[in-house]
Amino acid sequence: MCNTYPMFIDQVHISVKGGDGGAGCMSFRREAYVPKGGPDGGDGGRGGDVILEADQQLSSLIDYRFKHHFKAKRGRHGKGSKMHGASGEDLVLRVPLGTLVRTYDEESRQAGEVIADLIHHKQRFIVAEGGVGGLGNTHFVTSTRRAPAFAELGEPAEELWVELEMKLMADAALVGLPSVGKSSLIARMSAARPKIADYPFTTLVPNLGMVRSGDLGFVVADVPGLIEGAAQGRGLGHQFLRHIERTALILHVLDGSGGFEDRDIVEDYHTICQELLLYDEELSKRPVIMVVNKMDMPGAKERLQSLANFLTKEALAKVKGNEFSPHYEKPRIFPVSAVTGEGIPQLIAATAERVHVLRSESTEQTDGSPGKGERYEKIWQHQKRKQDQGFSIQNLGGGVFAVTGKLVERMVVQTEWDNPEALDYLQRRMDKVGVEKALSRAGAKPGDEIRIVNRAFAFESLSYADEDELEDDNDDTA
Repeated sequence: MCNTYPMFIDQVHISVKGGDGGAGCMSFRREAYVPKGGPDGGDGGRGGDVILEADQQLSSLIDYRFKHHFKAKRGRHGKGSKMHGASGEDLVLRVPLGTLVRTYDEESRQAGEVIADLIHHKQRFIVAEGGVGGLGNTHFVTSTRRAPAFAELGEPAEELWVELEMKLMADAALVGLPSVGKSSLIARMSAARPKIADYPFTTLVPNLGMVRSGDLGFVVADVPGLIEGAAQGRGLGHQFLRHIERTALILHVLDGSGGFEDRDIVEDYHTICQELLLYDEELSKRPVIMVVNKMDMPGAKERLQSLANFLTKEALAKVKGNEFSPHYEKPRIFPVSAVTGEGIPQLIAATAERVHVLRSESTEQTDGSPGKGERYEKIWQHQKRKQDQGFSIQNLGGGVFAVTGKLVERMVVQTEWDNPEALDYLQRRMDKVGVEKALSRAGAKPGDEIRIVNRAFAFESLSYADEDELEDDNDDTA
């Protein structure tokens, strides 16, 4: 019988779209014995947001392997009697802890900036906001406009492609060449039961295990074996190097038996350190515990001594400054055997203590300041707000000008273009945010064609005798 394993997916691309806002209602109160009821149109409901939520129960992005498009519910339209439309339901997409969110260009297939890092259980991030509901005609009453016969349409929702990349949230990672016994070690140290065999690349996906040592505990990851050139894409391990970026401690596993090729233990140490350095220089400086496995095999003690001799301060000083940058303070070495259990309790206790100290130091350094994940979100939201409020003008030549910017684009798409009153209100709003002056500075003359979104109209200089009406107009662009 063939054993089957759940598919491990750690990177996907999805399209997300919030719900469109509902339209506002244009209505007038009609009631017996109330001849002048006035406007009573309700507002449209806000569209639902698409939300990413970190869930510690998930271990893969497999849910997004075959389904790539997600859309929240739209807001309902407003009604008469000041009845506002219901807001659309949010769409919550659950992702594993350690999911990094980036913008993604579907055409060029290139990932952009990081916009969120979901590292806490139940942490949420609004990846696509729903559209704002349109205002009913009750909002457009002024001292000179007592019966506004128009309302706003709903705002289209935000839509974008994003890349989701999962990086395992482990405290310690077992790193080493293929067949050094990493899977056997994680099985000895924890309740994890990875596939184990005596040939290279048995481990095809990272494995996680929970380890206890007295009152302390830590999560250990078994990463598929690295080979020389992994940082450039050789072998399988390069696909999973991202999963050790978050670990506080690296457990560098070496084969005390030398393997079938009778490898040199010091050269193996060089190979792994070099690959970590090439992939990410910061990884080469990460705290390390050396683990020499298979001490039950012949020749293991001699190889252990060879490694210990190499890792003296004198030997390290000789290679300091070379392109290969080993740890300058001698790391602790633990001789173990995953088969017999020799040295495993000591390794677990030392790892638990070291992880506890490293995590405590990391907590003290943050000193209550927002974590990296929260900083990404704040930067992204600040950039969005800045972009939303601004607009730009491009002279396309031939008396044609294009105006872009979420603020003015929202005004246009929320306008009923077959309603003269709505168009007049749009023109006044454009002037109020400075579009007319900006067009004049850009060289636009009366009669020139102005393009915004998918609309085109002639440029006119806004002039009217009653300036009070412009001041009285409600403006929802703040």
